[in-house]
Amino acid sequence: MSKDGTPVRRARRGSGAVTLHDVAKLAGVAPITASRALSSPKQVSAEVLKKVTDAVGRTGYVRNVLAGGLASTRSRLVAAVVPTMTGPVFLQTVQSLTEALAERGYQLMLGQSGYVDSREDALLEAIIGRRPDGIVLTGIMHSPEGRKRLLAAGIPVVETWDLTPTPLDMIVGFSHPDVGRAVVDFLHRKGRSRLAVVAGDDERSQRRHQAFRDAARAAGLRDVPVIQVPAPTTLKSGRGALADLLRDVPDIDAVFCSSDLVALGVLVEAQSRGIAVPEQLAVVGFGDLEFSADLNPALTTVRIDGATIGRTAAQFIVDRAEGRQTGPRIVDVGFSIIDRAST
Repeated sequence: MSKDGTPVRRARRGSGAVTLHDVAKLAGVAPITASRALSSPKQVSAEVLKKVTDAVGRTGYVRNVLAGGLASTRSRLVAAVVPTMTGPVFLQTVQSLTEALAERGYQLMLGQSGYVDSREDALLEAIIGRRPDGIVLTGIMHSPEGRKRLLAAGIPVVETWDLTPTPLDMIVGFSHPDVGRAVVDFLHRKGRSRLAVVAGDDERSQRRHQAFRDAARAAGLRDVPVIQVPAPTTLKSGRGALADLLRDVPDIDAVFCSSDLVALGVLVEAQSRGIAVPEQLAVVGFGDLEFSADLNPALTTVRIDGATIGRTAAQFIVDRAEGRQTGPRIVDVGFSIIDRAST
C-alpha cells in the first residue's frame, strides 16, 4: 500500500489481491469483526463500521461472495464488459473470445456498461466479488474507483479496443488517434480538401476524430466541421448528421464517420438528395461490418481485426490463470483502410 492509501500495483492471480485481513489491519479491528461489518453491518458499532468502510474505500477491496463455497481457487469463468451489444462492432471480438475460452474449458460472462452514465463501476463490483479467472474490458478510460478495485482484486485484466503504454495489466488493441491521422492522409491523397466528421459521443470516437481534425489542420486544410451523435450510433443519426452538415457547410467533399452504421446513413441521405458518391462526396466508415462491402457504392472503411483481439485476450487470461508466462503485455493489432467505391 502506498503512503496515500491507494493500492500498489501487484502481479495478478495468487500474488497480491487485497484481502479481508488487509482491510482489518488498516481498520484496526480483528478480521472476524471486519467480516461482520461487511456482511451484517447492524451487528457492529457505527464507529467500527466507519473504520471498516473507510479501509475498504482506501484499498478498493471487494468481498469475495464465493469465499468458502469453492474447493478450488479457479472458477474457470471469465467476465467481459462491452459498452453495447445493440451495435455489431464488438460482436466479432465477443465471438472469438467466447470460442477461444471454450476451447480451453472456460466460460464467458458478458456485461453491458453503456456509453453515457456508464454502469461499469457497478458491474465491476459484481464481477470482482465472484472472483473470475480474468476480466476483459473495452477501452482504457475507467473511473478512479474502478481502477482502484481492479488493481486491488489481484485478477488478470485485459483492456481491449484501445492502446496505452500504461495498461492496468495487459492490453490488446490499436491507436484511435493513429486511425484519425491515417484517414486524413488517405482522403488528402485522394484529392479531398473539404473534410467533415460525424462522430459518436463516446470517448474513443472523440479521440479518433480530434486526431483527424488536428491532422487536417497540420496538412493545411480548413477547419473540419464536426456533427456529434449519440453512441451507440445508428443509420438514422447518420442521415440527420449529413443533413446538418450540408445545411451549415454545403461544400464538403468527404465525411469520416465513427461507425459503418453512421456511414450507411450518410450514403442513404446523400442518395435521397441526389448527391453522387464518390464524385461529389467521399464517405469513410469505421468497423468494416459485414454489409459494408455489399453496399452500392461499397463502403470504404477502417477495418479492425476484432477476432484477433478476442483470441489474444483469451490467451492472456488463460496463460495467467494457469500460471504460465504471457508474452508482451501490450499488443498492437493495428488497423487497415479498406479502399472501396465510396471514395
